[in-house]
Amino acid sequence: MALQQAWPMPSAPRPIVIIGTGGIVKDAHLPAYRKAGFAVAGLYDPDTARAETLAAEWNVPRVFRSIDEAAASDAVFDIAAPPVAHPDILNCLREGSTVLLQKPMGLDLAAATEIHDMCAARGLIAAVNFQLRFSPMMLAIADAIRGNQLGALTEIEVHINLVTPWHLFPHLEPNPQVEIVSHSIHYLDAIRALVGNPSGVFARSFGHPDSALADTRTSMILDYGRELRVLLSINHHHDFGRRFADAQFRVEGASGVAVAKLGVLLDYPTGEPDELWLAPKGGPWTQVPLSGAWFPDAFIGPMANLQRFAAGEDATLLTAVADAWQTMALVEACYLSNTQPGTPLPSMRTSN
Repeated sequence: MALQQAWPMPSAPRPIVIIGTGGIVKDAHLPAYRKAGFAVAGLYDPDTARAETLAAEWNVPRVFRSIDEAAASDAVFDIAAPPVAHPDILNCLREGSTVLLQKPMGLDLAAATEIHDMCAARGLIAAVNFQLRFSPMMLAIADAIRGNQLGALTEIEVHINLVTPWHLFPHLEPNPQVEIVSHSIHYLDAIRALVGNPSGVFARSFGHPDSALADTRTSMILDYGRELRVLLSINHHHDFGRRFADAQFRVEGASGVAVAKLGVLLDYPTGEPDELWLAPKGGPWTQVPLSGAWFPDAFIGPMANLQRFAAGEDATLLTAVADAWQTMALVEACYLSNTQPGTPLPSMRTSN
């Protein structure tokens, strides 16, 4: 049985105005929108020269000279600016605008709450670009779960052990919290999409001698009761060659298992092909041909869902700001757990 790997497209796609022209726009947003057939009507960035260079490269017809000029467009807005800039940008948009916000939804839960409340007050149809859940491999895993191919879920494990070129993200250097809110948030959101919210968390984040960033390694356990074990082991400093580098998302059930390889993370941003493997209990393993990759194909899904929801074609906006707030709450819980002491070891009783 074929598994779902793409989100349905809107019947009448609206043009898109992208605010922000950083690397993620060049590497993911613009390639995804071109592949999907979405028209990009214009770009805006405070660095006009950068916006003009990108517009020429991708044949975007217009570069806006101000945020107000961009906000006056009759378009869907793709805000791909750093999260600290989102409130000011949202405040420039007309009430009732349709907007996709680059993740994360602020840098902490207080910022996420401000963004959520601003979107509600201004009547914005707003979603957050948590796109991993829309990747071909994750859509297929979700479809396999819906079809009971895995049975009752018993395991979800994310194992990341590789080298991440953090120098490509200099804007992260001043942030007091980095790894969970800027990277592992993808996995936390994808897990929420599969099995909902946990009842609690345990988390520890660590820095590394090779990095000036606050934290780049994380261990997390999410509490889903006694039957489903969910854990994440994230190390961005495994600089020992490719042999034991790993980027794996495993979902296991009583009668089947799915294992996805997150290829883009291996030698990022060049990456390797994504892979998805399925097996029933006892085997054998079968590789599922994928129709695309996390980068850039997953970036089609959130925009397609947003436009379909705004047009009344989808009943649910999957990464609406209210749902994205729940992902940010999970991130917040992980950081709060990081500040709490572990359970102390029992001490030996001594006799007199």
